[in-house]
Amino acid sequence: MATPYVQDDSATQRPDGTWRKPRRVKDGYTPQEEVPVYENKYVKFFKGKPDLPPGLNQADAASPKQIPGCVDSETAGLSKAAKRNMKRKEKRKQQQPQGPDGDADVESVSEAVENVSISDGGESSDKAAAISVSSPDESPAEKAKKIKNLKKKLRQVEDLQQKMDSGEIKEPTKDQLEKLGRAEALQAELQQLECDS
Repeated sequence: MATPYVQDDSATQRPDGTWRKPRRVKDGYTPQEEVPVYENKYVKFFKGKPDLPPGLNQADAASPKQIPGCVDSETAGLSKAAKRNMKRKEKRKQQQPQGPDGDADVESVSEAVENVSISDGGESSDKAAAISVSSPDESPAEKAKKIKNLKKKLRQVEDLQQKMDSGEIKEPTKDQLEKLGRAEALQAELQQLECDS
């Protein structure tokens, strides 16, 4: 009777120089390292599928062309919302008046904003009140929101004044002094908003 085992001639050498006995394996045995990984039919299909769409060869794919209606490379990585916002900005730039009058309006508004943020109260805050009230296209809900916000700021100013009068705050900070200085401007703005509505 013939033995089903075959002598494997792959005797290996140990690090110390001695030889291991050759392994005995069955006829037709495939070592585990050489067994291919199982792939189902769907995986095989997608591995065999070409990367390019049907009808497109490698040469055409290598030279990118600008296709009408496609997005250019600068907006390729942007989301839909970002692209929409970019279009809106471009549209606004085109609609802006491009004369000396338009530039003067922008400059005057930017100067007013700088004065409001830099100064410590007084007349510049009155300018800020005039600027914020001057927008005629506000909805009643927005006006109500502004009125509520102004009342809140006035309450904070009153609380701060009470704390200073009672002695809780002995040395007010620069921000607290600015807040106290804006009280009159806030009241004027509140009165104007209430008269408008």
